[in-house]
Amino acid sequence: MARKNRRFDQVATAPEAPKDAVRYQDAFQQNVNAKLDEVGKKFEGNGRKIVYAVLALLVIALLVFVVMRLSRRSGAEAQAALGKAIETSQLRVTDQPVPAGSTEKTFKTEKERAEAAIAEFQTVVDKFGGSVGERAKYFIAVNRLVIDRAAGISELEAIAGSSSDNGKLAKFALAQTRADDGKFDEAVKLYQELIAMPDAIIAKDTLNFALAKVYEKQDKKKEAADLYFTIAKTAADAKDAEGKPIPMTQTARDAKDRVTELDPERAKEIVEPPPSASPFG
Repeated sequence: MARKNRRFDQVATAPEAPKDAVRYQDAFQQNVNAKLDEVGKKFEGNGRKIVYAVLALLVIALLVFVVMRLSRRSGAEAQAALGKAIETSQLRVTDQPVPAGSTEKTFKTEKERAEAAIAEFQTVVDKFGGSVGERAKYFIAVNRLVIDRAAGISELEAIAGSSSDNGKLAKFALAQTRADDGKFDEAVKLYQELIAMPDAIIAKDTLNFALAKVYEKQDKKKEAADLYFTIAKTAADAKDAEGKPIPMTQTARDAKDRVTELDPERAKEIVEPPPSASPFG
């Protein structure tokens, strides 16, 4: 299976703790939803196992980024071990030999990589425990989706019962799997629960966009269009502290595109702010 493009160069070591709580930003939203649609079309008719494997990898890619942006609450040694395990989970998958003299470690299959990552995460659980151990259990679950989807889902369900950050992330991953499995009502319920939280870790626009996509699959075009419109219109009208327009995020632009397709007349109400002039002329 071809390696998916990911931006995880920063996971070789654990990041410094941000001073304020950091929510998931838009770095992956601009790619993940498009890739989900692309994957569905590309593998249509080739079997659910292939589709599930690829979708599981996209879930991992999305959520690893989120987790690595959360504040650190454990010791440096534990964080270093967790960071190393995350790095393993993101190593390159290729059937080509590495160049002579290279020290790069690669895996031949996604399954082999997931198995190696799970082993490292389990070591973190056994050696350190605590909050970093709980985070490692979460990563074990999302990596398990690649090897044994049913087992991975079961582990995520257990974690999602918590109100912790891990529980919220697990609930988001579960919502993705429910939608992928065609269990749209269950996916809607999970997304709505996350949206109702005061701090769901995942950005509200991302959650609403994902919910709108499920509504589309349920043929609830009006509900989907309403959500897309709210995302895009709010972003188009946003101003900074000086009253200047704020550039729309990729999520907002994607939402505008969906409104344009679902309700062209309404989409005309969304006027994207002009790009800021360059200070260099």
